[in-house]
Amino acid sequence: MISTLAKYEKTIMELPKISIITPSLNQGLFIEETIQSVLSQDYPNLEYLIVDGGSTDDTMQIVSKYNAHLFWISEKDNGQAAAINKGLRLVDGDIVTFLNSDDLYQPGTLMAVGEFFASHAEANWLTGLCINIDQSGNEIRQCIRLYKNFWLRWNNHSILQVLNYISQPSTFWKRSAMNKVGYLNEQLHYTMDYDYWLRLGQHYPLHVLDRNLAKFRIHSNSKSGATTYRQFDEELQVVEQYYTGLPIFLHRIHRAITIKIYQQELK
Repeated sequence: MISTLAKYEKTIMELPKISIITPSLNQGLFIEETIQSVLSQDYPNLEYLIVDGGSTDDTMQIVSKYNAHLFWISEKDNGQAAAINKGLRLVDGDIVTFLNSDDLYQPGTLMAVGEFFASHAEANWLTGLCINIDQSGNEIRQCIRLYKNFWLRWNNHSILQVLNYISQPSTFWKRSAMNKVGYLNEQLHYTMDYDYWLRLGQHYPLHVLDRNLAKFRIHSNSKSGATTYRQFDEELQVVEQYYTGLPIFLHRIHRAITIKIYQQELK
């Protein structure tokens, strides 16, 4: 009869290696909470790499406290997408993702993701639900969260061409899928994730975990907090790169509606 310990060890061996990249630049205010949200997962097959762009605040002093549990690089780079790509080329996990230096994982996220991939060999990428939080960690923009979750449950690539219902911090993909699709587009500043979802979706169906996997932080210094409308403009450029006709027309309509929603949320 197989002992409980033997069953546990077998389960651990079957879990895929997850590699997480955190790009960072002068995020000393938030990065320790981000690091702790990763390391507190206690996932047994984890590789964690922080790619810093040469921070001049206390970011690296904070990161150095965790030398025994993660790897890091600190040097000037060409922006967020370039930093993520640098990390993706260095890690070797079966499952890869990036978590920005102000975002957080929910407890149990990595185990849920690892177990899903271990039991669904056909899955090449996976996403889940996400909560929006402010600088202090309070939940905000609940209407936007509910709106995205509504479309996420439909989970259709044609809909994805019209609106980005996928939350980046809650999304993971296989290295083998990355080998086919390639790396992030380093020319994009706000929507490199949306561009990547469209490319992944052209080859593989998206799988969804119906649970909150992450918290996405919005604050005055974040891209999503300070440059929301530029993000919408870049999303349209991305769609125009891959599609013509109806998707672009519908995307333009949705863009106008979404701006109105954000304006209401920000009042």
